[in-house]
Amino acid sequence: MSEVLQIARDLIRFDTSNYDRDDDVVETPAAQYAMDLFAEVGLHPEWYEPIAGHPSVILRIPGEDRTRPGLLIHGHLDVVPAVAGDWSVDPFGAEIIDGMLYGRGAVDMKNMCAMIIALVRNMAREGWQPPRDIVVGLLADEETGGKRGAHQLVNNRPEWFAGVSHAISEVGGYNTYVNGRRVYLLQTAEKGISWYKITATGRAGHGSQINEDNAVTKLAQALAAIGNEPWPIHLSPTVRTLLTGVAELSGIPFADNDPEIINTLIDALGPAKRYVGATTKSSAQLTQIQGGYSTNVIPGQAWATVDARPLPGHEKAVEERLRELARGCHVESIHQDDGIEYEFSGPEVAAMVAALKAEDPQAEVLPYMLSAGTDNKAFSKLGIKGYGFAPVQVPPGFDFPAMFHGVDERIPVDSLDFGLRVLTHFVRNC
Repeated sequence: MSEVLQIARDLIRFDTSNYDRDDDVVETPAAQYAMDLFAEVGLHPEWYEPIAGHPSVILRIPGEDRTRPGLLIHGHLDVVPAVAGDWSVDPFGAEIIDGMLYGRGAVDMKNMCAMIIALVRNMAREGWQPPRDIVVGLLADEETGGKRGAHQLVNNRPEWFAGVSHAISEVGGYNTYVNGRRVYLLQTAEKGISWYKITATGRAGHGSQINEDNAVTKLAQALAAIGNEPWPIHLSPTVRTLLTGVAELSGIPFADNDPEIINTLIDALGPAKRYVGATTKSSAQLTQIQGGYSTNVIPGQAWATVDARPLPGHEKAVEERLRELARGCHVESIHQDDGIEYEFSGPEVAAMVAALKAEDPQAEVLPYMLSAGTDNKAFSKLGIKGYGFAPVQVPPGFDFPAMFHGVDERIPVDSLDFGLRVLTHFVRNC
């Protein structure tokens, strides 16, 4: 068994389910395991635990040319919970079945964490230096927004990332198929995350009475307006470049003003359309609603939450529109992470593309925007340009995006060694 596979299995067996509670001991056993593996090859990482039970592990590896900007390679050790009864295997058993490694975190993202650890151990054992400083981060709490992990580091330990210009992390570097061609999607952008609580107030009273100041009615009207809002299509530079590339590979003519053509091009991406399909426009989804405590009592207050995902640069416009749609209600921002979008060019991107092509010479590499979010948003506050580059190769028909937070999460065993080789090539030549 390869080392990277063994590390991935060990990490999966640590139940690091994140229930968004300060008093949980979530990442501790996995973080200690990583510390031990680094120490075993003579390395001395930092342990940062601002909230008990939620440690992050940081390691800086000096490069040959320390005048060059550094590179951050980071992953998160927490996972979303898994309901064992829904799975066909133990979610934390790390079983290998038919060439697939099963377990919560197999894709999101203990596979990449295992690649990072294995890469660093190889560097230490073989005694080679990267061309520039490498900062490694194995982080806490990404699954609930990074408030105990990446954001804590950015706010309280920015010196650990001094001189770093670029970062790589999850949800990019995986492949799909377009017209029979293997296409790797390099994540160069992420939509923003804007969460809101919408509260309506009215006059409480008996359910049998006429009440024209009903909080539930006000809230329902606001939520109906938000839920039915036809957010306009807007193709960012990343999405435009992606769809242009898909058009060339598929032979479908590209027309940026034709929603039907746009949807056809997105469909040509196969399973990857799960992420790409949500990146042509901003969105706002209703996620929670609460009001009242008895059928025959009109409550004085009712509230709901909205998960808005603005396109990069559209955060203010989306908030203004939500406030218009919820007129008469109080709109409170409860979480904000602006979107990010970086160029599909430059030495770092060229090194990522070259690393993929070194292992898969006939492959195409295109940029894409992630509709969800990663810790790269937090590090962007330090001026660090973050890309999604956790390379894996999957076979035709394998629905890779469905594995994120999915039941029976799994990844091809061979993709771990593939990813380690790609990462090694990238780090040696970045």
